[in-house]
Amino acid sequence: MAQRFGGKHSPGRPDPETPQETPPQYHGAKVDPVGARSNVLFFPPIVLAATSLNDGATGLALGLLGAGALLLGAWLLRDGLRAQAAYDSRRVARRPAIPRKIFAALLAGAGVGLAAFKADPGLLAPLIYGASAGALHLGAFGLDPLRDKGLDGVDTFQQGRVSRVVDEAEAYLTAMEEAARRSGDRQVEARVERFHLSAQALIRTVEEDPRDLSGARRYLGVYLMGARDAAVKFADIYSRTQDAGAKADFMQLLTDLEQSFGQKTRKLLLDSNADLTVEIDVLRGRLQRDGVRLD
Repeated sequence: MAQRFGGKHSPGRPDPETPQETPPQYHGAKVDPVGARSNVLFFPPIVLAATSLNDGATGLALGLLGAGALLLGAWLLRDGLRAQAAYDSRRVARRPAIPRKIFAALLAGAGVGLAAFKADPGLLAPLIYGASAGALHLGAFGLDPLRDKGLDGVDTFQQGRVSRVVDEAEAYLTAMEEAARRSGDRQVEARVERFHLSAQALIRTVEEDPRDLSGARRYLGVYLMGARDAAVKFADIYSRTQDAGAKADFMQLLTDLEQSFGQKTRKLLLDSNADLTVEIDVLRGRLQRDGVRLD
């Protein structure tokens, strides 16, 4: 069998001084929208429950109810912040089905009101404290998105199809990242995250122009499902055997997929540019037929 030999100065070899196009190390890095401000809200319900232990049956019941309301509100707030971040990251998005941050503010107000009623039975003081807590909560974390974004003039049926395909694709990508973490290899995790960025670029292209769905559906469905299955299988094998060959094969698969997804995204963008050019030419022709001079 013939074998090819060559060095860095052989014909056809890449120029070592030519910089290679590699994405920056932190390109596409995401910060968890759940920060310290929301995490600190898990502390007050613990304090309220602990200080209610010696307040008798009524005081204990009120304290536990208030702590439960505060705890549920803090948990809803975390999900609401993540939903807000997902909404903000898309040009085309539907409002969250459940206004979690608003419900979190109501629960915070209810929890503080119950705590105030436990200390000072009455009506006015608990209402004042509860309303103040709810208002401060909304002031600190804001409202949930209450309107759809980027859907003006878009066919709702077609947009619904796109939403289902996108949700399915993102579920596949999430499963791939979970499998990569289970493998315990940081290089694999970073490589899967980089592929995630390529797939997200295609997803965003389809979201912005639902007409591209037919051309990208196989990529976002069949190909991503196969990649998910391969990632799960790789994690099962590599976590047991640390097989370097399996890792190399999986990394090469991710490279091939990333190139394929990138080419598809560029093709869809070129098609969109071609459509724009056609529309401009048609409009120019109509203006000229109507006697409008174009300088």
